[in-house]
Amino acid sequence: MTQIDLNADLGESFGRWQLGDDDALLEVVTSANVACGFHAGDPGVLRHACEGAVAREVVVGAQVGYRDLAGFGRRFLDMTPAELTDDVIYQIGALEALARVAGTRVGYVKPHGALYNAIVHHEEQAGAVVAAVRAYDPALPVLGLPGSAWLRQAEEAGLRPVPEAFADRAYTPEGTLVSRREAGAVLDDPDEIAQRCVRIATEGTVTAVDGTEVPVSAESLCVHGDSPGAVAVARAVRSALEAAGVAARPFVAAGTRA
Repeated sequence: MTQIDLNADLGESFGRWQLGDDDALLEVVTSANVACGFHAGDPGVLRHACEGAVAREVVVGAQVGYRDLAGFGRRFLDMTPAELTDDVIYQIGALEALARVAGTRVGYVKPHGALYNAIVHHEEQAGAVVAAVRAYDPALPVLGLPGSAWLRQAEEAGLRPVPEAFADRAYTPEGTLVSRREAGAVLDDPDEIAQRCVRIATEGTVTAVDGTEVPVSAESLCVHGDSPGAVAVARAVRSALEAAGVAARPFVAAGTRA
């Protein structure tokens, strides 16, 4: 049976400000990209997300980003490699502490927002994030965009690269994500998204914004937890995958290293 991981961004509320429905999403996904406090999330929110993941046997991943709470980590920061490496190590360690208390461990690392997009091509920052993961634990898999400098450098450094595709984001003909500043960058029709994900999992292709078919190699599918209707989208995707004979399974066992 074909299988694929289903991940979502969680732990992005802060204090009294609520974003997304972590508990509902944890009933659907197989991996949780939990914020680490720099772009979103506070200790209570992150611990709750980790505890929820443990209760549902969902893998916890560290979603590291720029130190940019006001911009939700979606603004590029021109940091030195040393600064970025230290910030990423700090974030993984913070989430690891809360995950351990909840009864699990950080199982992988995934960059967030502007950092994720920057290290598709930004060689220096990609190297800085790779250096952080290697320094913290070289056994941690890393999640990212196929063909990115990030995954290439990770593999060259001996890390396990895990390519992912996005369920609810539009693609350019080059296989990158359409900027959120452009109309139609985020998809919202659960049925359309679900069928798109089935094609990605079974055929390895996605239709770009200009109508061309783009090859996509993915071991994981991402649903953005902060998008309106994220829970409905995640449920539709999982249901469609299973109906097509594709099992939703994590790419690394919960609570363990690869």
